[in-house]
Amino acid sequence: MHELSICQGLLRQVQKIAADNAARSVELIRIRVGGLSGVEPSLLEHAFEIARAGTVASQAELEIEEGPVVVKCQECGGSSAVPPNRLVCQYCGEWRVNVTEGEELLLLSVEIET
Repeated sequence: MHELSICQGLLRQVQKIAADNAARSVELIRIRVGGLSGVEPSLLEHAFEIARAGTVASQAELEIEEGPVVVKCQECGGSSAVPPNRLVCQYCGEWRVNVTEGEELLLLSVEIET
């Protein structure tokens, strides 16, 4: 389960943010997980419960926003949100597209108590 190592990396970032801001605790962590990121949100939530133990975020809530998969067509230039298993242009049906959103795993915000 690679979600545990992802949570450990996330918590390293959060602990640095907390230390830089003299935080006593972290209350909330918001992240965005793209549909093509290779990360399963439900597994990430379970891994977070394990990874946060003994950290400044031991009581923090993890809020996960699932981001869309967006492609830009190489033929017509249109951009559209698509299902992760159907990467084709929604306007002309072309399969030659570039993924412009959906592969990300982003730390959006951290709420701390000082």
